[in-house]
Amino acid sequence: MKAAISRTISGALTSHALRDAQRGVRALIRKARGRMAEVSYFHQADDPYSHLAVQTLERLAARYAIALKIHIVPPPDDGAAPDRERLAAWSLRDAATLAQRLGLVWPEQPVTPARDAIALANAALAAAAAAPDFARRAIEIGTAFWRGDGEALTQHAVAGSPETSAAAMGESAKLRAERGHYLGATFHFEGEWYWGVDRLHYLEARLRAAGLAKAEDEGFIAPVKDVELAVQPTNGARPELHFFFSFRSPYTYISVPRVRRLAKHYGADLKLRFILPMVMRGLPVPRAKSMYIMRDTKREADRVGMPFGRIVDPVGLATERGIAVLHHAIPLGRGEDFAESFLRGVWSEGVDATTEAGLNTIAARAGLQPDFVAEALKDDSWRAPAEVNRAELLSMGLWGAPTLRVNDRPGQWGQDRLWVIENDLIAATEAK
Repeated sequence: MKAAISRTISGALTSHALRDAQRGVRALIRKARGRMAEVSYFHQADDPYSHLAVQTLERLAARYAIALKIHIVPPPDDGAAPDRERLAAWSLRDAATLAQRLGLVWPEQPVTPARDAIALANAALAAAAAAPDFARRAIEIGTAFWRGDGEALTQHAVAGSPETSAAAMGESAKLRAERGHYLGATFHFEGEWYWGVDRLHYLEARLRAAGLAKAEDEGFIAPVKDVELAVQPTNGARPELHFFFSFRSPYTYISVPRVRRLAKHYGADLKLRFILPMVMRGLPVPRAKSMYIMRDTKREADRVGMPFGRIVDPVGLATERGIAVLHHAIPLGRGEDFAESFLRGVWSEGVDATTEAGLNTIAARAGLQPDFVAEALKDDSWRAPAEVNRAELLSMGLWGAPTLRVNDRPGQWGQDRLWVIENDLIAATEAK
């Protein structure tokens, strides 16, 4: 019964019919009230992704008939950012990668922000939030902030005060929470959220669909980049492609087919490095985060042509059973097939992997018989490699799934960075 309810609710929440109906209602309300379309942007001073996102605001406002509303927000709480130190370090590294690809500005050697610098930046940003040239000012403030230019930052903060900024940020954080999000560098338009430059193309597509584009022939400000497989290996190398993944990660699910194609195309040895889900490692996942991830995965799944939405959450027993079978399937060369089958089952077909029938259905698609499954479930030796994989992931400065690494190159977190992994594979195989 619980699985049936989960399938029904998740299917409804990710349905195109519900999404389109909600969009239609919100557009009708806006037009009936004679209001201009409004996009809210939530900016966090000490968030590298916010510094990149703010550089797109002027172009966004110029291209679309929208009113931009600016909100300065504090960082997410610990529940939404459970490994804050690693997240901060990764964000600095990842922002440099994104900036280079998109032609945005990011300092070569950003400083780690101090508490007093954050306070100054918040005071300056809060004072500038209502200004028509907010984007320009925010870029200047962010540039001074990330370069550690205290003198310039102090000059920008003259117009504000800690008390005023704290009050304004409190109101903005409350608004963000009421609308259902938790991060900075986020855009909100009529009920839907778009995080950072990675999801800006979805916002632009929706604005265009709503008839708000001022011109029809412009490309996206931050076009999506994904696996291309456009060149061929030349040196005969067989690089190792380490794939740290969780059965409870929907982003892992939608990454698996592309990861497998990458490994096959570049002749890489795909190493399946299973880890327990964050919540099973004592890292909480708040409801707002879970809801955003579910809806975001749906649109990403649509983009890559994968079904998604009939979900039976595999947290707990289902994941442990899945890993136990996977651990025995890998030596037989069936690991990749089983992992993909398991993820498809729980994230798009509503299969309950806690049941014998459910797990056997998943296993059968990978060529594994019920007797094999039953024997695998008697063995908990998978726990040791799961811990080894977790420890190695943390040693790389990362903590979440999916994470990939080519040979000894730096790890890359997220299915959004498979193009970086492809670049590493190209370098390792001298592909042309």
